[in-house]
Amino acid sequence: MFESFRPDAADWPDEPGGRRRRTRMSSTRTLVSLPARVLSPGRQLAFRGLLALALLGLVVLIVFLDRDAYTDSYDGKVSLIDAIYYATVTITTTGYGDITPVAPHARIMNAILVTPLRIAFLVLLVGTTLEVLANEGRRMFLDSRWRKRMRNHIVVIGYGTKGRSAVQTLTDSKTMPNQLLVIDGRPSVIADANLQGFAAIHGDATRREILRRAEISKARDVIITLDRDDSAILVTLTVRQMNPGAHIVVAVREQDNAPLLRQSGADSVITSSDAVGRVVGLSSISPNLGAVIEDLLTADEGLEIIERQVTADEVGHPPADIRGERVLGVVRNRTLRQYYDPTVASLETGDQLVVVRQAPDDD
Repeated sequence: MFESFRPDAADWPDEPGGRRRRTRMSSTRTLVSLPARVLSPGRQLAFRGLLALALLGLVVLIVFLDRDAYTDSYDGKVSLIDAIYYATVTITTTGYGDITPVAPHARIMNAILVTPLRIAFLVLLVGTTLEVLANEGRRMFLDSRWRKRMRNHIVVIGYGTKGRSAVQTLTDSKTMPNQLLVIDGRPSVIADANLQGFAAIHGDATRREILRRAEISKARDVIITLDRDDSAILVTLTVRQMNPGAHIVVAVREQDNAPLLRQSGADSVITSSDAVGRVVGLSSISPNLGAVIEDLLTADEGLEIIERQVTADEVGHPPADIRGERVLGVVRNRTLRQYYDPTVASLETGDQLVVVRQAPDDD
């Protein structure tokens, strides 16, 4: 907790004319928001076990110090062993009755002190332990079920500005949220992804164990948007080794690292700094060009770029004959060809078209 200082009126300089400002600013109290500490299930159980032992030790101390107020049906005396035995069977509600309090004050102590300790012991050791085990078991069950069902999903590694924009674009293009998985090393980011309806894994994506938990070998696409190019290169190498057939898209900060990323296995490399700089430069040269590019990059309004399957009615026609859309390229045999390429002068069944069209009106 911190206290932010606000100067008193006396600390302010005089206004022109000798008048002193009468504004008085009081000190305000500001609270610091601290991150929650999350213990592993094993540590939680160990911590609660120690608390339970402490409660048990307190009852043993109470009984042993007042041992003359108790009687043992065996020999009439209560030793330290008898105190431990009595505390154990009492606090666990077993209660054999062979050791009993006989003095009035001892019975009152059992009623007002030992009984609440007994209840606290049961709640602490039994109730919370079962809760921890149940929650952990449920989490493991859900994780196992997710692993079995996840196929052809999209893994987004890095959920910063670029990662969030990529996910937003995917969801705008009708990708189901349950087909997306986010990996990031920041707990707060993982919490945000969960709140937005996406599965997420907290960890370092350069570690194979994290990628295995993400079922990277079954992923269809992998999008890597990390802040460091060296980490992006290492992740790309690892992902390509674990999933040779995945389509990998990487955002790189420096253009000099783009060839190395392609050699590492990336299918597409986007240089973020160069791309932003080019848009800024074009906007400076011609505001109209910048407006068109911004329109193309904005989802669900104005113009949009999509890739779609050629229809039966379009087979046999040249790309220029497509009405209502502007064909930018034709994908044939997994190879992108420009619309003016003579090899795609006539569209064929199985071709994919990259077109610019007007965004559909959701209204």
